[in-house]
Amino acid sequence: MKIIRSGSIPSVKGPEAWFTGNVRLDAPFQATEPAKVGGATVTFEPGARTAWHTHPLGQTLIVIHGRGWLQEEGKEAEALNPGDIAWIPPGVKHWHGASSQTAMTHIAIAEAENGSPVTWLEKVTDEQYAGR
Repeated sequence: MKIIRSGSIPSVKGPEAWFTGNVRLDAPFQATEPAKVGGATVTFEPGARTAWHTHPLGQTLIVIHGRGWLQEEGKEAEALNPGDIAWIPPGVKHWHGASSQTAMTHIAIAEAENGSPVTWLEKVTDEQYAGR
């Protein structure tokens, strides 16, 4: 067994290549082989968001604070609120992040395939974000 103690891993800023705005990643975890699951607690400041991306085996988001958005390419954005759990199927192009006025924190969980749980794509433009 392994326990990652609260506060034992420093917070890190979300990489600019994957996020727009201020994003903080906390308590990242990755299971060891043969397990493939990993994730982190992700906090998006108002207006912050991921780039478009896909997951080879899907992704689960558990919203724990604030208000945000989740959008699948070609569809209307869906509001996310505390207690909401979202499942994004494998290969679905999407983005998620905070509302323009309120921060949002979610736990993101995904499984890796061939060593990677995500394929990052282009950034969500300000126009796409505003037009959600």
